[in-house]
Amino acid sequence: MCYWLGFLLCAGLIGYALFLQYGKNEEPCPLCIFQRIAVAALGVVFLVAALHNPLRRGAIVYAVILLAIASIGAAIAGRHVYLQNLPKDLVPECGPGLNYMLDAFPLGEVIGKVLRGSGECAEAGKWRLLGLTIPAWTLVAFIGMGIGAIIQVWNGGREHANK
Repeated sequence: MCYWLGFLLCAGLIGYALFLQYGKNEEPCPLCIFQRIAVAALGVVFLVAALHNPLRRGAIVYAVILLAIASIGAAIAGRHVYLQNLPKDLVPECGPGLNYMLDAFPLGEVIGKVLRGSGECAEAGKWRLLGLTIPAWTLVAFIGMGIGAIIQVWNGGREHANK
């Protein structure tokens, strides 16, 4: 059941991100795009795991994969939250767009530049819920999904042990 919930959460996060981008004309910064990739990757793994419905060993494998992706996503979201909370005089300068960087630089260099962040990533935007920005809520979601993967191992082992 946790796998389906994880998949639905990821689908909802991607759906809302696309609504903000295309419905509200809020362009995502490079760190937002990397977070979307991590959410989509989690969603795919959650869906595969839900369809597979693994026994305990399989649940452990899925948990390791999900924890790795969630950890990467949490690190990206954490960096984004950090940049948003920097004092104005410490915010990095705005850099070129992600599309330009992908065309002009090798992928490893692009990833490094994006993770260092730029001025556009430090802008918090208008949307907030309970005082938290989108990257902060995404960080919460990554942590929650990582915990959900661990819970599924625990539940999966108990369910199959009782059969």
